[in-house]
Amino acid sequence: MLWQPALDDDYLRLTPAELGARISARRRELGAKLVILGHHYQTDEVIQHADFTGDSLKLSQLAAGQVGGGGAAGGDGDGAKYVIFCGVHFMAETADMLTPEGVRVILPDMSAGCSMADMADYEEAVEAWGLIDAALKGQGFKGRVIPVTYINSTAAIKAFVGQRGGAVCTSSNAQFVMEWALRGGDEPLKAGERVKVLFLPDQHLGRNTSAKLGIEVATGTVVYDPRKTARGEPLGGATPEQLMSATTILWAGHCSVHKLFKPEHVLAIRAAEAELPRAERTKVLVHPECLREVVELADLDGSTEFIIKTLRSAAPGSRWAVGTEVHLVMREAAEAAKRGVSVRILSECQCLCTTMYRIDQPHVLWVLDELAKVELGVKGARVPNVVSVHPEARRWGLVALERMLRLSVPIELLGKGGGATGGAKAAGGGAENSGARGSRGGQRARGERPVESATAAAGVAED
Repeated sequence: MLWQPALDDDYLRLTPAELGARISARRRELGAKLVILGHHYQTDEVIQHADFTGDSLKLSQLAAGQVGGGGAAGGDGDGAKYVIFCGVHFMAETADMLTPEGVRVILPDMSAGCSMADMADYEEAVEAWGLIDAALKGQGFKGRVIPVTYINSTAAIKAFVGQRGGAVCTSSNAQFVMEWALRGGDEPLKAGERVKVLFLPDQHLGRNTSAKLGIEVATGTVVYDPRKTARGEPLGGATPEQLMSATTILWAGHCSVHKLFKPEHVLAIRAAEAELPRAERTKVLVHPECLREVVELADLDGSTEFIIKTLRSAAPGSRWAVGTEVHLVMREAAEAAKRGVSVRILSECQCLCTTMYRIDQPHVLWVLDELAKVELGVKGARVPNVVSVHPEARRWGLVALERMLRLSVPIELLGKGGGATGGAKAAGGGAENSGARGSRGGQRARGERPVESATAAAGVAED
């Protein structure tokens, strides 16, 4: 986690209404020079200021479209020069990778990290790669290990994967990416050759995806835990025999939010409604970052976009218990109630993304104030909290992203510093396809509230 200096007390004394008014005023001043992105898990106070809402990858792609041409609503077509990403650090890194040189990607609070992303360290991954390779070769393994990383990972891990023939995945396309890897990735399988997948950093998404592919979880998957390696246990707690028999090697990472949902939460609902007719029972809908036992008990599982679409198309009178981040669930519950659909969170525990919660109105206003000083030429003013990915990490990280996108929709990436495509097109036509309400390019007009998810833009979703 990076360090974030404390804000001046003046920002902390303001009421939410005062903060909102000042943010709106600053945004009008900065105009088309600025795009604000809001992740689904943000609070309503932050989301109200977002030009686009959605998942991390789609927001990054839409940002690339906005800065590449067209700019913010009411702009002059030159494109935005500042992207404020109201999310967490790995998301801002992805946005930096997909936007051109000269665009500053800003994270309002640098301490807003992702515990899952932090569980996969680059040096630990390099060490694991060598240990796994040696253990397999020592048993006569004839084949390859292809790494796949969830989008919820650092730029360094994306680069690690890209450099070793692997790809990024999202929770909606993980199955397709794993199938691609098991076929040999970009290099077709040779006669008699086998492929194993090293899945980082979320073991639960990797395990659930493996099960959907028909891989026996008990024998076809094995967990590699870098913490055990650091304590002196060989192969991260796995045995050479387990590695040899496994198809999927799971990195021992997890989402701190989705791990809070337990089988007993589903079973409690089932027990309470045992006497109800099946049609009247609550349907359980969960994210595949949840434990395997939870996913097995649920009625449906899928990405954030799948969850949103399922709830928004639910029949009046239906009841749903949802296993994902609380701010998203409560926002969808409020929308669903207008249609006579009951939506509740699966567990009553505080299932919120605490690091995402660090992004708040005071930090957004502070960033805007600093940008206003820069634009006015105030001596000593600088753009705050810029997230910048090292050129080499960007190069290989884009390779891993592009491999995924080739499996989904034909989208060219707009990369900094000579990414593999060097293209200049926004995702799926950029904002025009986003579904966000507004006056230009599908973006909402200033002061309007975004009402639809930007993730519908091009069919590549979702974290």
